[in-house]
Amino acid sequence: MSPELVELALRKQRLQIRSADQRAAMIHHAQGFAPVFRGVDKVVDGVLWARNNAPILSGIGIFVLVARPRAAIRWLRRGWMGWQLVRRARNLVS
Repeated sequence: MSPELVELALRKQRLQIRSADQRAAMIHHAQGFAPVFRGVDKVVDGVLWARNNAPILSGIGIFVLVARPRAAIRWLRRGWMGWQLVRRARNLVS
């Protein structure tokens, strides 16, 4: 084997070891964000569940609107304000 190939192989090995060390350090530092990521995952799972079960949620919403109109209107108002808040936050971020 030529000395250049040996040198390249050694350099490759050193880079692989260095990148493995950096990867381990990154994982160690990211442990603090794990609760945030779990919370975001729960929210995403809830949104996906709501999308997949939209007819059931619509039926429940209509039932509540008929059975308790004041409570339904109050929740509609809160939902509207929340939706407006999310839209404004998206505009600020972008």
